[in-house]
Amino acid sequence: MADPAPNAEPVFTAHGLTKVYGAGDTAVHALRGVDLEIVRGEFVVLLGASGSGKSTLLNILGGLDSASSGTARWTHQGQAHELTGASDAELTRYRREHVGFVFQFYNLIPSLTARENVALVTDLAEDPMRPEDALALVGLGERMNHFVSQLSGGEQQRVAIARAIAKRPAVLLCDEPTGALDCATGVMVLQAIERVNRELGTTTVVITHNAPIAAMAHRVLRLADGRIVDEHINTDRVAAATLSW
Repeated sequence: MADPAPNAEPVFTAHGLTKVYGAGDTAVHALRGVDLEIVRGEFVVLLGASGSGKSTLLNILGGLDSASSGTARWTHQGQAHELTGASDAELTRYRREHVGFVFQFYNLIPSLTARENVALVTDLAEDPMRPEDALALVGLGERMNHFVSQLSGGEQQRVAIARAIAKRPAVLLCDEPTGALDCATGVMVLQAIERVNRELGTTTVVITHNAPIAAMAHRVLRLADGRIVDEHINTDRVAAATLSW
């Protein structure tokens, strides 16, 4: 399983990142001064209990949310772009052109086939993969003309991954992609994410509450109370196919 290139450039860099929801006595401190660097081609897993700040951090990196203070930037083709302080229009363009999202719930359109769901993205992208190729990459080449209702939960999640990667994003951000699935089905989904990272070199960040999944990552960051409290580098990564939880 390939590792990031030596001296790979940072894709994400964050310093002192904080996020506060609300004010006064009811304020919720979701992030409390996070420092972070993720390099190109890296596979990172974020672990932590509910409320630890994982999703907030991912949403800020993905341009879905804004920080209260601190800085976050992403670098593409050697050029740094500020995420903190970016306008809504700039963040929209960033999400559309450079970020693929996968969530716990698939958000597919039931009246469309798998191929048509993926084509919704490729029709808008500048240099997309063919929907057929994206679906083949996640092992669904033979199911592309099936409607969503004809697909299992794991297959629907793999369609969501195909949709996310079809625009050739620089980064793939996954929030509990196996959260609604049993272990065997979840492993198939993780194999698809693993393949995207390995074969396309897509920088990948996965949130999970299942600690065994961390073994497939290059690096594991554990969050608690809005802070990164532990960092672990896997010198011997394991294949997704061997995981169980």
